[in-house]
Amino acid sequence: MRASLPPGLRTIGPEPEGATPIEPEDLEGLIPDFVATRADLDQVEYENIAKALPWAFRQATRRGPLPLLAYSFVSELHRRMFGDVWTWAGTQRRREANLGVSPHHILDQVTQALDDARYWHENDVFSIDERAVRIHYRLVVAYPFPNGNGRCTRLVADLYLRSVGADEFSWGTGRIDAEGKTRRSYIAALEGANADRCTSLLAFARS
Repeated sequence: MRASLPPGLRTIGPEPEGATPIEPEDLEGLIPDFVATRADLDQVEYENIAKALPWAFRQATRRGPLPLLAYSFVSELHRRMFGDVWTWAGTQRRREANLGVSPHHILDQVTQALDDARYWHENDVFSIDERAVRIHYRLVVAYPFPNGNGRCTRLVADLYLRSVGADEFSWGTGRIDAEGKTRRSYIAALEGANADRCTSLLAFARS
């Protein structure tokens, strides 16, 4: 068994390229007391996400697409993905970050993105794949949570695909949350996308 770390001495390694740094305020919400390195954190988050996936895909299969496209569902999904690791899982970001809109715009931005997604679905706007990738893009650029936004919003896109009977995205050919070619390609695809054009991000998602 790994020894617990004294309060105030928790440290982790550097964030992957393009990720929002985990601030000291956020680290105060770290639940497992043995986490001291990026590898430790990656492992406990991986285990938490794996635990959440069966619930998430059941929701997609049983409830259909529209209930997934709600702020309450996205918050609950984030809480289930990270709630064993962070006390703030599922709660809205409260400070400025190097990505995302200002905190006081988050609710409006996310609500508008999900309203648009429901309209696309109900009116058959865009292909199914493009709807899903636009959902991810609109949510991740709003950056609603302190951390874990990419993983959560990619899963929302995959759940939408599952809910309509389509195959989930591959999101590249390697680990998207670790340093390397796959992550660099993902960041480049995000930077090349905008509210009107997501061609590069769609190509990456199906690569």
